[in-house]
Amino acid sequence: MEKQLRFHWSLSQAGDNFRRSKSSEEQSGILSSEAQLALCQQAEKSGIDSMLMAVGSGRPDPMMLSVMLGQKTEKIKFLVAVRPGLFSPSFFVQQINTLSCLVNGRVHVNLVSGRSPQELRYYGDFLNHTQRYHRATEFLTICNAFWQGDGEVNFTGDFYQIEKGQIKTPFMSPDGRGPEIFVGGNSLEAANLASQHADCLWRFPDSPENIKPQIEVVLDSGKEVGLVVALITRPTQAEAEAAAQALIARFGDKSRKINQRFYQQSDSEGFQKVFAWSEEESPWITPYLWTGAVPYLGVPSIALVGSYENIAQAIMDYKSIGITQYLFLGWPDIEEMTHFSEGVVPLLAGK
Repeated sequence: MEKQLRFHWSLSQAGDNFRRSKSSEEQSGILSSEAQLALCQQAEKSGIDSMLMAVGSGRPDPMMLSVMLGQKTEKIKFLVAVRPGLFSPSFFVQQINTLSCLVNGRVHVNLVSGRSPQELRYYGDFLNHTQRYHRATEFLTICNAFWQGDGEVNFTGDFYQIEKGQIKTPFMSPDGRGPEIFVGGNSLEAANLASQHADCLWRFPDSPENIKPQIEVVLDSGKEVGLVVALITRPTQAEAEAAAQALIARFGDKSRKINQRFYQQSDSEGFQKVFAWSEEESPWITPYLWTGAVPYLGVPSIALVGSYENIAQAIMDYKSIGITQYLFLGWPDIEEMTHFSEGVVPLLAGK
């Protein structure tokens, strides 16, 4: 059965559109609850599936924020990020299950192994890239055992040991299954983790021909693949490119140096690759995939830039190789979401 296109949006910039252009000292974890609620409400109107509730030292706690926003919304789901180094898997299942009861099952899980060793150490996590994926495999094995509900959970691994595990609060969902699980990463370890223990792999974009061989292991396992990508779309290609240029005209060398420092410290394969692209002579990977904002706003600002028709065609080109989900962000988010839902989505109807 052919998978349908699904669209998600990042909540992390609501109330502070240019947070990635600031140093860690300038960023605040206290963001505008009004702006975040407004973005969630617009997402409900726009047919967005879920909002990414990111995790990190410069952000509010994603679980508690989801509870607050879930009480004031009706349809939008919450894609709650987790780093295995921050929680025991049993306690995380208990938290997610409790959240599902409070928001009528509107919960997905987004597992990230971490992209900045320096920030991970803030939380007492000193594992290297390979070790983190090994631990993530054990983490999801345990979580899935609880969500399958086949009795007590017992597990002995290198990072976790669970004996006769029981969680009395069940995950509440209309279909009776556990949460949908997304795994983020461009590495082979991430692809294998998603293939074995998740529902969808998130990765940064590349040209369709370059991505295709890299995602075969995930698609062959019956799982989905999605792109994490920013969006700048307007009625015409010229208007979209003008909006992209206007965006980066806001920033200077300070923002570039902030991001250079961050990526010198990152051990994420995807982050390193996209940042390297942004330093090449041309900012265009394909006619519509643009890295021009990456030096100023970070790797998540790699963007699909184009007219409504061209963005719809790019999405269909990716779908032809098996990409069926998207996690977007924009500047500002509500304006970009409106352009997308009113200009692009109608062109994708029935496809």
